[in-house]
Amino acid sequence: MGATTTPDYPTGLTFEQVWAALMEDREQMKESREEFDRRMKKLEKQVEKTSKNVGGLNNSMGGLLETLFAARLWEKFSAYPYGLKRAYQNVPVYMPDASRPLAEIDILLSDTEWVMAVEVKRRMLKEDVVDHIKRMERILKYPPAEAKGKKLLGAMAGGTIEPEALELAYESGFFVLELKGESVELLAPPEGFEPKEW
Repeated sequence: MGATTTPDYPTGLTFEQVWAALMEDREQMKESREEFDRRMKKLEKQVEKTSKNVGGLNNSMGGLLETLFAARLWEKFSAYPYGLKRAYQNVPVYMPDASRPLAEIDILLSDTEWVMAVEVKRRMLKEDVVDHIKRMERILKYPPAEAKGKKLLGAMAGGTIEPEALELAYESGFFVLELKGESVELLAPPEGFEPKEW
């Protein structure tokens, strides 16, 4: 049988030297961990800042679109007997004694007899129409001051409009407006369309 070999262990080290080496390794690991934590916190702050900026941009875009639609919007309904010459933006809908709004109306057009709640979307989807139906029910149940005692109509407005959303909007009795270039256009409803009075 061949001779067995044993691994070469360092010789001449005292316990104190080994302990000191271990402590040094431990300190280096601690410093690495602290550096890692510091970098992670910095990254988290950057992500949070970026999210806020993107959210702010989205909010700004939404606000800009609402402003574009709100400008002289009543003129789009001149063929109808509504006379909606007053416009309010971001009108909250509250339940009695509630501190937070139940819903918000992007644009509320009003005259002495009628009000129209207009929901504005950059891209109008079918689910947006479903949400607006629910919003209309809440407005009817808890009308804001500008809408109390008045007949309620609904409308949807979009920068772009999905075909399914357009179809559901008309089925639900909503007027539909679309941003075309720099102007807002009230789309011609299909034959037999009846605006819903809520």
